[in-house]
Amino acid sequence: MKNYIKELTPEKKLFLSLNLYYAAKELKTESLKKFHPELTATEIKEKVKKIFLYARS
Repeated sequence: MKNYIKELTPEKKLFLSLNLYYAAKELKTESLKKFHPELTATEIKEKVKKIFLYARS
């Protein structure tokens, strides 16, 4: 796996990382909708924004 990643161009690495980021945001959005159906779309959007703003790895 490491060799595969090393062989990628910087553009491809950026493309893959952005896809992962947006997929994670979409999953978090759907999760919040499922577990907090009382929230409005705007509230969910703000919660997701805060979650990703303060996320740590």
